[in-house]
Amino acid sequence: MTDKPAIRAKAERLFAAFQAAGAVPVEADILQPAETLLDLYGEDIRARAYVTADPLRGEQMLRPDFTVPVVQAHMAGGAEPARYTYMGEVFRKQEQDLGRSSEYIQVGFEVFDGSDPAAADAEVFALFAELLAPLNLRAATGDIGILLAAVDGLTTSDKRKAALKRHLWRPRRFRTLLDRFGGRSPVPESRLRLLDQVDRIGVEALLDQAGAGIGLRARDEVAARIATLQEDADLPAISEGEVEILDHILSLRETAPNALEHLRDIAVDLPNIAPAVTLFDRRLTALTARGVDVDRLDFEASYGRTTLEYYDGFVFGFYAEARPDLPPVASGGRYDALTRVLGQGRAIPAVGGVLRPELMLMLSGAAQ
Repeated sequence: MTDKPAIRAKAERLFAAFQAAGAVPVEADILQPAETLLDLYGEDIRARAYVTADPLRGEQMLRPDFTVPVVQAHMAGGAEPARYTYMGEVFRKQEQDLGRSSEYIQVGFEVFDGSDPAAADAEVFALFAELLAPLNLRAATGDIGILLAAVDGLTTSDKRKAALKRHLWRPRRFRTLLDRFGGRSPVPESRLRLLDQVDRIGVEALLDQAGAGIGLRARDEVAARIATLQEDADLPAISEGEVEILDHILSLRETAPNALEHLRDIAVDLPNIAPAVTLFDRRLTALTARGVDVDRLDFEASYGRTTLEYYDGFVFGFYAEARPDLPPVASGGRYDALTRVLGQGRAIPAVGGVLRPELMLMLSGAAQ
């Protein structure tokens, strides 16, 4: 049985370490408004969170993480720069592995500081690496910002770029779209039939045949969707060269310095990624200044694509290589765009991460 007092004691020590690093302790309600999380992540969040209904407050979720409420609190009136730490339970559904906890303690550290994003990234990562050093974990890093910049650099419509970026965290759907936009796979037969009907009888006649709408969509929504499909059908395919460049970025797995050199070469043909590559370079310099051996640091360009969608820059995780069945012992990253959404247009560069004291104790042999 899990030794909860031992886990709590370990969490308290980590909590104190973050406070010693300059973080202000904060709290977050266990029940969170579901509306905010659904607006951010869509219905996908329901598969991972426990949802309940309150007769006065509406739909609520047991806290799936701390980042969103901490960002909300900071954007409502926090000073900049600011460092926060928190400790408490989070709740995640486990649909495939009964051995994984659905309720566990997280201890986190968040930095809101726009003066030097590369230095802030390095500060968070180096602090986590120091706390986790006795466990000899493998650190994985990536950069969602490079992937987003690469999509933005494609020669295609803004709507296609938006669709690719929206599904960046769903690799299979992203691949399906990229192959279709790049002409590698055919347009679905159902779409071709729809467009053929539109060409033959027109949008209005088609909508008249369908009635007021199609499914749950109103007539004007269906008309707008058809217009989008027609516009997309008239677009040329993304060039094979650009698709190959994006494929190369997505498959890049190297030590950080070697990855940097690869990305510099790619930036010659896809200059849109150059600012993100420069930030990557500055981050490595900042990590080195904090004692991190970047020559042994792994970089995976696709790392972080299956986690929560608020990361939009540097991402990292720490893993026990001898226990591939375990989730990451620690994870985190940069989420500037999330502050813009929750700040209603006002953004503050931010980066942070969480530790799982239960896993730390398990790996150190202190808990069974």
